[in-house]
Amino acid sequence: MLCPDPDAVLGRLRASCLALPETDEVVSHGSPAFRVAGKMFCYFWHDHHGDGLTAACVKTSGRDEQDLLLEADPGLYAWLPYLGPSGWIGVRLASPELEWEHLEARLLSSWRLAAPERLAAI
Repeated sequence: MLCPDPDAVLGRLRASCLALPETDEVVSHGSPAFRVAGKMFCYFWHDHHGDGLTAACVKTSGRDEQDLLLEADPGLYAWLPYLGPSGWIGVRLASPELEWEHLEARLLSSWRLAAPERLAAI
């Protein structure tokens, strides 16, 4: 499902990502992306190749975690072509089930997976 106002959602996602230590924003493959110490931890995905999805793409610990999330809440999580096989999952930003605090917890988990050891313990 697409967000009716992707700029507003991106603004809120941006604020949440950039509030984490040593983060910055870049454009990657034409989309906003967020890094910690030079490593990606979140992508903003909006109608990528016409897929009808607005999502925050975040890292997971691997396939077991992806499967668990998809099974637990298929209305909130989405399998991502291209990124899914590398351990990423989509959090549907237009989902009525989305609680922003939950998304921020996923962002922090993703950030920790990408952050260097000196930061990840925060």
